[in-house]
Amino acid sequence: MNENNKFDAIVIGSGISGGFAAMELCTKGYKTLVLERGPMIEHGDYPTAMLDKWDLPNQGKVSQQEISKHYPKQNRLAWWVNEDNKHLINKDDEYPYNEDERFDWIRGHHVGGRSLMWGRQCYRWSDIDFEANAKEGVGVDWPIRYADIAPWYDYVETFVGVSGQAEGLKQVPDGVFLKPFPLNCVEQKFREAVAETYPDRVVTPGRVANLSEYNPEIHKGKRGQCQSRDRCWRGCPFGAYFSSQAATLPVATDTGNLTLRPNSIVMEIMYDAAAGKASGVRVKDATSGEITDYTARIIFCNASTVGTTAILLNSRSETFPNGLGNNSGEIGHNIMDHHYGMGASAFWPGNEDDYYQGRKPTGFYIPRFTNIDEQTQRSDYRRGFGYQGGARRVENIPEGKVGVGLKQEIFKPGGYHIGMTCFGEMLPHHDNRMYLNFDERDQHGMPIITFDAKLRENELALREHGVKCAVEMLEAAGCTNIKSYNSLTAPGACIHEMGTARMGRDPKTSVLNQWNQMHDVANVFVTDGACMTSSGTQNPSITYMALTARAVDYAHKQIQAGVL
Repeated sequence: MNENNKFDAIVIGSGISGGFAAMELCTKGYKTLVLERGPMIEHGDYPTAMLDKWDLPNQGKVSQQEISKHYPKQNRLAWWVNEDNKHLINKDDEYPYNEDERFDWIRGHHVGGRSLMWGRQCYRWSDIDFEANAKEGVGVDWPIRYADIAPWYDYVETFVGVSGQAEGLKQVPDGVFLKPFPLNCVEQKFREAVAETYPDRVVTPGRVANLSEYNPEIHKGKRGQCQSRDRCWRGCPFGAYFSSQAATLPVATDTGNLTLRPNSIVMEIMYDAAAGKASGVRVKDATSGEITDYTARIIFCNASTVGTTAILLNSRSETFPNGLGNNSGEIGHNIMDHHYGMGASAFWPGNEDDYYQGRKPTGFYIPRFTNIDEQTQRSDYRRGFGYQGGARRVENIPEGKVGVGLKQEIFKPGGYHIGMTCFGEMLPHHDNRMYLNFDERDQHGMPIITFDAKLRENELALREHGVKCAVEMLEAAGCTNIKSYNSLTAPGACIHEMGTARMGRDPKTSVLNQWNQMHDVANVFVTDGACMTSSGTQNPSITYMALTARAVDYAHKQIQAGVL
């Protein structure tokens, strides 16, 4: 083994959780190798960030011919693949996967991963979430409670910079907030109208990882204040939203302890049966095809839910013939996502003399309000849903006018339009799974990932009530031309896939313990979405980061104590 291939720690993946793991390990003094299967993207290397719509081909729309050839699955959401972000999105013909049941696996392979593309919404979990499985007899019990993770939420939110407004709600606890991006005039009136008719439904500014205020002593890396450009999925040259490129990787680099290796496909985690632990990882260079082994004392898996699970399932040995640490047989099972494609929209009467400045990076959020206590208990479904939405002036495009008359009219704003999308919780179900097809291989010789998961009875009942409540709130606000929709989405479409290597109390029914440490392989930690035991209704990334920081702290203490 080449001495240059030996490290204290290896992190697989450079996205939201992987970047955070790298920063925490490096700042604690560990020589850390970060492996990313995609190419390098430096902070600022965002080619479309400063382009206006008219600078892009076809007004930013990708041709149908190109969609059909390269993005037939990635563009199932229709709005997802555009000229301004397609360079960050995998081409389906280059990264194939199979489906027994439809699964919309939306992703991009590059340094920073989906931290460059995420929606940045940050909401804490509460004990309503952590206790639900145990109370309802669903899945397995979380091995942690809110008190275990609360200080780590504080720690992560302080560094990330989460803009939001305290509301004192038990279902989404308040956090360490920067000043919120305020509701615009219509959103504020909508908040007041909803509160008057439905006091348990709270319309609050979206809690978002964009710096409404910038403090260089806290928000380290390459960051600055948000310019309200609303071009976040292109990459932000100002570093105004949290990403691996702008925040965690620069801090890790400054320690001198980081080695970042892009174009590195992790084939497997190697297991040393004599030592009873993982010895390192085997990596294939995506460009040269060269295969190299790297060793480390501890390994953090942060390749995203699906990526991490595929690596674990492919890490087969005499000790673990069904995948590393898979004595429970649960790796790959219990896959979850949030489900959406449901909600309502309407025209807002009035406020035509009011306008707003900039394009703020978030609208409003309505936290879950069903099944949170005895008063809100329902008999037709379990768990709940939340909403993300906003109000804006619509374009005024008159019919039948050309030339000067058209130019004069299109500069006049139209009325306000308001809408909200419902995000529902998906229950863990053992038969919802992903697995590897070892009889079919991709261009790098890796077995093809295959999905077999679907929405079930509870999700379908929840969706109907979610749409009904959206319409109720718009009616209460006096909106007109209300239109609702319930277009059934496949798992994966919300891009919050999770749960395939779940935490739990019993090694017989779970993969990880309360510290995100594998029950069966003590020096391997999983802190991306694969670790989740249930899905909640909240966007999960801030929870991944909190669990990651907590797990690194635990691993560090175990190493200091001579246990690891």
